[in-house]
Amino acid sequence: MSHQQRQLLIRGVIFAALVVLLFLLSRYGPQPLSFLLPVAGEFEEIENVFSNSEKLQRMLISLGPYSSAVFILLQVLQVVAAPFPGELTGVVGGYLYGEVFGFILSTIGLTLGSWVTFELASILGRPFVEKYIRGEVLRKFDFITTNTGAFICFLLFVIPGFPKDYLCYVLGLSRMRLGTFLIVSVIGRLPGTYLLTLQGANLRSQEYAAAFVFAAISAVLLLIAYLYRAQLFHWVKSKNGR
Repeated sequence: MSHQQRQLLIRGVIFAALVVLLFLLSRYGPQPLSFLLPVAGEFEEIENVFSNSEKLQRMLISLGPYSSAVFILLQVLQVVAAPFPGELTGVVGGYLYGEVFGFILSTIGLTLGSWVTFELASILGRPFVEKYIRGEVLRKFDFITTNTGAFICFLLFVIPGFPKDYLCYVLGLSRMRLGTFLIVSVIGRLPGTYLLTLQGANLRSQEYAAAFVFAAISAVLLLIAYLYRAQLFHWVKSKNGR
């Protein structure tokens, strides 16, 4: 067995053990409010579930005591493979589990997903990452893999709309230590995660005005980040050079 295969096996065993632990703890963890939506029936297509918040909520409710574990795994999946938008799962988490538990569950899932993504890139290298990130996009962020400080990476995780899942892959190719990466990624994701959770929690408690305000704030931040994306990119790149 090669060194690379041994590393993958060890990481895989650790991740599998964590998943088993999640399902064991899920029975005693927060449960979604099942009276909010009828219990799920049959779903036409799995893609429809992951593109529709109501269907996703019904699916999680139908899982009973294992819903929180599956929700965490969905957050992991949306970081590693991005099959559905993270905004969807963030809001659904707040709606089903409330402000506190929704935020905690989302943070656990995003942390595990970031760790898995970082490890995959670190162990399998650039050829593997290029399967998920186009070559021209990856080359645009090559400066991150060479000499990037923790503070700059923290800013990239905080900036609304920045492709944080791609960033996890890119940083896996850098010389950044895993411990530093986890601290930077977890803390950097907290504001956005909390804002999404709060939107869902306000919808759950029928505080529609507050939910609208937080949604508007998120939209404005995303719009600003989009309009000034070139300036933000060059600013971050210049700070990194210094």
